Amino acid sequence: VSQSRYADRMKNGNEESGDGFKFRGRGLIQLTGRDNYTRFAKASDMTLDEAVAYLETSAGAVASAGWFWDVNKLNIYCDKDDFVGLTRRINGGTIGLADRKHHYELALESFSKE
Repeated sequence: VSQSRYADRMKNGNEESGDGFKFRGRGLIQLTGRDNYTRFAKASDMTLDEAVAYLETSAGAVASAGWFWDVNKLNIYCDKDDFVGLTRRINGGTIGLADRKHHYELALESFSKE
């Protein structure tokens, strides 16, 4: 599977390196790119390959999301109810914002049901 859109981005190698697929989005927040994987591995005292495998587990999915949230100080956006700022910080832009907002509202609705 080719991940050419991630080639030469986020400290990934070129398309032939396979980095785009190896460092594809994993975890609850979809940690993506060699750079994020490397930083997560270092913070978790793992090798890069250990981090890749760990992110495929339920525990790794949760841990990576918590780590990403913390290091990127995402509570700041939530405290200001800044959905657009939060989306930009996580995704680098606002592509898919309407769909993301729709699912966020559905989640809020489900939490408020008794």
